[in-house]
Amino acid sequence: MEECISVFDMLKIGVGPSSSHTLGPWRAAERFLIELRNEYNLNAITRVKVDLYGSLSLTGKGHATDLAVMLGLSGQDPEYIPIKDIDGIIKSIEAKNEINLGNEINIPFYFLQDIVFNKNFLPFHANGLTFTAYFNDETEYASTFYSIGGGFVVKEERDNAKKKQAIKCAFPFPIQNAEELLNYTISENKTISEIVYENEKSMRPEAEIHHELMRIWNTMLECMYIGCHSEGILPGGLNVRRRAFDMHQNLIGLANYTNPQEWLEEIRKTEVKFRQILKWVSCFALAVNEVNAALGRVVTAPTNGSAGVIPAVLMYYLVIENHQAGEKEIKQFLMVAGEIGSIFKKGATISAAMGGCQAEIGVSSAMAAAALCELMGGSSAQVLMAAEIAMEHHLGLTCDPVGGLVQIPCIERNTMGAIKAINAAELALETDAKNAKVPLDKVIDTMWQTAKDMNSKYKETSEGGLAIAVNMADC
Repeated sequence: MEECISVFDMLKIGVGPSSSHTLGPWRAAERFLIELRNEYNLNAITRVKVDLYGSLSLTGKGHATDLAVMLGLSGQDPEYIPIKDIDGIIKSIEAKNEINLGNEINIPFYFLQDIVFNKNFLPFHANGLTFTAYFNDETEYASTFYSIGGGFVVKEERDNAKKKQAIKCAFPFPIQNAEELLNYTISENKTISEIVYENEKSMRPEAEIHHELMRIWNTMLECMYIGCHSEGILPGGLNVRRRAFDMHQNLIGLANYTNPQEWLEEIRKTEVKFRQILKWVSCFALAVNEVNAALGRVVTAPTNGSAGVIPAVLMYYLVIENHQAGEKEIKQFLMVAGEIGSIFKKGATISAAMGGCQAEIGVSSAMAAAALCELMGGSSAQVLMAAEIAMEHHLGLTCDPVGGLVQIPCIERNTMGAIKAINAAELALETDAKNAKVPLDKVIDTMWQTAKDMNSKYKETSEGGLAIAVNMADC
């Protein structure tokens, strides 16, 4: 049985700034609480300590990993917590030196001592963290998790990991690679989105699929809306000024609207020239990742650091390419994007700590390119070609965030990934897929080999590249 990953595994609603360093550790804390509840009495716990390792330690402060584990241990859900409540919860923990464990019991918690940053790497994965609970009978319980990118969290099970038995299900069309996906579309005479839909229907009712896909899109739309209407300086100490606000003001003019959907309709009325298109797509991507950098709510697609690419390209299609497009096209786009992302996850990685930024922006660009290509009428072979082209021109992209923050160069990279995705889709549409020289699976293999060859200082450690060339004083 193949490893099966749902669209809703690849597109998750959560809180910024990082899926691997914020959302993953948050989810790990939630899982630790579940383990404790299943085996112990929370009232017997006197202390909890968190050890962060490798990349989680090296860039954890800039990625809010420490805040994420505190929120997770507090029993908060990243998908639903009101963003406005986050600051108050953190300040309360720091001021009182106690945490409301699982939202059930207050225990002492000294965040400067009880969250330990260990620069050494655990052998299983670059993003490791260990939770230890201490009990009033002087016993303790420890559990180690690994945040493997995109908000996915695993335990160390080497035998199962080697056999790719992480997630099992019974999809009617199990897919491990692009070639299998293409063969299904041919044998079943279906588009990629139709194959994906059949798989999703094996897991949940159609009404739920529709509702959740639209909830994902509405979260993306609201994120773009918030980002385009928020100004000021991003937190973290780099003094990065939000740019989406000014860019949006120049583009939208004197339009009148009161909500995200009205806003979308007003954008459809604006001038469409090449420069304006570049600016709109860039504006959408900037908006999302500025919200992400400010610990706002975004959709992990496939990571938080690359969350702006897919909404920017889908918004481009809706406001520039097809003014009649609606829910049908939105769902189609998201299903194709999710499937392409899952193939990259199975065949390589979506973790910058393992593969550099090619694993985040590169994958998101490939996802968006494929999805756009199908909406524009491309064949399944052309859709896969679009994904291949997008990734081919991100190979070797490093992850070297300045100050360990998901800001420089991360925010701008989303604009580049979105533009490349549109370009890749257009190139694929104008190419006979029979003449393709490089199949998608070969690019995924190459990406993974490149990831393994890449120096570790370029894998989200802030120990090389721009992170060294540019320091906080320069900013």
